[in-house]
Amino acid sequence: MVAVVDEGMNTLLTYQRNPHHRAGDGTHGQGNFQHGRNGADLTLPVPPGTSIYDEDGRLLADLVARGQTVVLVPGGRGGRGNAAFVSPSNRAPSVAEQGEYGEERTLHFEMKLMADAALIGFPNAGKSTLIATVSAAKPKIADYPFTTLEPNLGVVDVDGRDFVLADIPGLIEGAAEGRGLGHEFLRHTERARALVVLLDPSPTQPVPPERQLEILIGELERYSPELGRRPRLVVLGKSDLVEAADASERLPEALPVSSVTREGIAVLLHRVADLVDEAVKAAPDRPGYVLHRPTVPPFEVVRDGEGWRVEGVGARRAVAFADLTNPEAADMAAARLARLGVDEALAEAGAVEGDEVHIGELTFEYVAPGEEE
Repeated sequence: MVAVVDEGMNTLLTYQRNPHHRAGDGTHGQGNFQHGRNGADLTLPVPPGTSIYDEDGRLLADLVARGQTVVLVPGGRGGRGNAAFVSPSNRAPSVAEQGEYGEERTLHFEMKLMADAALIGFPNAGKSTLIATVSAAKPKIADYPFTTLEPNLGVVDVDGRDFVLADIPGLIEGAAEGRGLGHEFLRHTERARALVVLLDPSPTQPVPPERQLEILIGELERYSPELGRRPRLVVLGKSDLVEAADASERLPEALPVSSVTREGIAVLLHRVADLVDEAVKAAPDRPGYVLHRPTVPPFEVVRDGEGWRVEGVGARRAVAFADLTNPEAADMAAARLARLGVDEALAEAGAVEGDEVHIGELTFEYVAPGEEE
């Protein structure tokens, strides 16, 4: 099972609606030189910006560019036919391997927004209205906090330069510690090249614009110190309000804009485009990556009631013969287990003569090394 970046996708909703996927199992090997087929591949397309985690929450892959792929789960290997076991001393072997079932695994897909600039601010600060003003986006807009619960994307074109602007849902104090939906919102800022901090001078906000700026920057820095250093532009929205004049004097670094009168909109867009261009030059696109985990050991011996269980793909493959009642196949399986070190591992674990040993669905009686007849 392979995940591959598909730029035609922009959400992971298909996996929310249909979370279970199955690739093919391997088929059994046979006589007459017939090897079993390997399990058919299953390709899972994912949008750019997809991070993939294992069941323990460890990051396995971070896929951001078209065509990037990662093997998530190995498929079932086809069993080898009798021709694979021909040797000078055995010209006509009567054994063949079983095909393997594919592995089962629980994985978590998470999409982090891919945007050139992220628009952040308090709830009801006017972010959705601004993004609707400067782009063709049509976000839901209403006069109450947390109207936006999912980021909105708008493509902005300014004099032949275009960039993607993301409207990040409203942040509140404590967002970096997860208050409200803080972590859900902040994670969407991680891949933005630049940040646009929108301050709201209206009396409906609980704190004045200068305090909003302190809180927003503080939340970014607590969530990720690198985010706090990201290029940013401070904007004072709703400049058509009476309260905006005093706020502008207290925050001379803030660019006044109004989505109603369009004051400052052109300047805002050019300055954001400049920030994005500078960020691109300073830090080219970061390639996606796959984290390679240490090689899984071929087997592990664990206690199983009064007996023992040998787990691992190496052990299962050692006994994966189509018919272990065939003495030739049974002898080959025993030799494989010995070469793998299973006999010694069982002895070290404390197995004694006659103990039951389970490998997959098979059960054997333990014979100490050197005791076989």
